[in-house]
Amino acid sequence: MSKICELSGKRVMFGNNVSKALNRTKRRFDANIINKRFYIPEEDKWVTLTISTATLKTINKKGISAVLKQAREKGHYKG
Repeated sequence: MSKICELSGKRVMFGNNVSKALNRTKRRFDANIINKRFYIPEEDKWVTLTISTATLKTINKKGISAVLKQAREKGHYKG
């Protein structure tokens, strides 16, 4: 399973660990991804989504229907 948020498109980023001596080694910044189940009253069904915790906060603020609509417009969510 890839570490990509289905609604916002957040994914893994790459960068460097930088020591005090400015030595650089490659590292990976993982997105904080969780699996969460939501009920969508308009469609009268349950969906399980792989989302970031930042997206979960947005869903709590705006509601699942509004966030799904926005994700469909941006092309992140096809369901």
